[in-house]
Amino acid sequence: MNLSRRTLLKAGLAGLAASAVAGCNNGAADRPAGEISYWLWDSAQLPMYAECAKLFQQQNPQYSVKIEQNGWADYWNKLVTGFISGTAPDVFTSHSSKYPLFADKDQVLAIDDFVAQDNVDLGIYQKGLADRWIGADGKRYGLPKDWDTEAYFYNSALAEAAGISTEQLNSMTWNPQDGGTFEQIVARLTVDSKGRRGDQSGFDKDNVKVYGLGFGDAGGADGQTSWSWYAATNGWKYSEGEPWGTKFFYDDPKFAETIGWWRGLITKGYMPTLAQAKSGIDSSATAAFGAGKYAITPNGSWMLGTYGQLKQVKTKLARLPQGPNGKRMSMMNGLADSIWAGTTRKEASWAWVKFLGSQQAQDIVARAGVVFPAVTASMPAAKASFAKAGWDVTPFLEPVEAGDVFAFPANPNAADVSAVMTPAMESVMGFQSDLGSLSKANDDVNQILAANS
Repeated sequence: MNLSRRTLLKAGLAGLAASAVAGCNNGAADRPAGEISYWLWDSAQLPMYAECAKLFQQQNPQYSVKIEQNGWADYWNKLVTGFISGTAPDVFTSHSSKYPLFADKDQVLAIDDFVAQDNVDLGIYQKGLADRWIGADGKRYGLPKDWDTEAYFYNSALAEAAGISTEQLNSMTWNPQDGGTFEQIVARLTVDSKGRRGDQSGFDKDNVKVYGLGFGDAGGADGQTSWSWYAATNGWKYSEGEPWGTKFFYDDPKFAETIGWWRGLITKGYMPTLAQAKSGIDSSATAAFGAGKYAITPNGSWMLGTYGQLKQVKTKLARLPQGPNGKRMSMMNGLADSIWAGTTRKEASWAWVKFLGSQQAQDIVARAGVVFPAVTASMPAAKASFAKAGWDVTPFLEPVEAGDVFAFPANPNAADVSAVMTPAMESVMGFQSDLGSLSKANDDVNQILAANS
């Protein structure tokens, strides 16, 4: 999602009064009795949720589900428009970075009473996921549907050509001083136009054919798939009051140290410039990886299906590196299904949300082999599905099993925080600003939080 869309989303909700939804029925009068409208953004998940809807309707013939899928960017703009106009869906897939604002503007329904009346067992979910959907007001705004972490996708043929083993890749260490064995491997995997590697004499950093490490953007406020694990293992945290940030720490020397090292990989020629990463090399980091221009790209587990379609390269997974704190850490995030506060079909909507959060539905999700299901008992089926597709997903699972995970930063002002940090990080990674500029950006962020507290 780009900056203008974030700003529009925030602005669209800013003046929305809670009473605006009171008289809206999102077209309920024009729809069949018992029909539940449901929105999601991931086209890869559409088939499995269509299967869930079919089973739900068989078990609950008084209800039907109409599913609509929109791409990520359009999804949020359309959802906010729906809140304002009273045409939002009864139930929608929500993100942990988005729902705090929606809850703050009274656009999502607290489901605590429903959970209590039906004795929903919240212990069936992966540890920490259910609590992620308890807002700053102490109310619950969704039931978990899946979760994700990060790992490295690497081109095994390029690794073999460089003489780098699977064992080496899975035992990498990192530090902000010299980059550890991780930087050594990235240097080895980098190849210039004359075939010289980044760790060899004569390497030409200005004419690189294959970059050892690829990336998609500067990371914005969260750095989920770019720098988050480096910063976390270097002893940095996003904010006071994690995950509900009340004061952010982008001015922490540990953060500047981390970003300074990461940016240094561009200077050394091991990583492309920001301009190349965003457009010059290819349309995306994944596409560039598929074209053999990147040896390693970090990404989230939700991208397994996309990487699996890159038939021109043989892709494997590697662990994130062990950092200065002695751990391998990953951001752990997850999605949930939430109910629009303006729906006139609350009972029907809750029935659908409860079903989607059940093991029965999440077994369907698991067998699809697209994402990791939130229900712990459904995970063996997911592992089997991914293994059948050729993936050893252990690097994604280990941080969770070890408890070495941290949450996606949450705040009702997340759009405003991103509006500050996205250009700030791009300026730093584009070498237009020095690392000291992050302190000014942090001051701006904390002023926003103070003004809205």
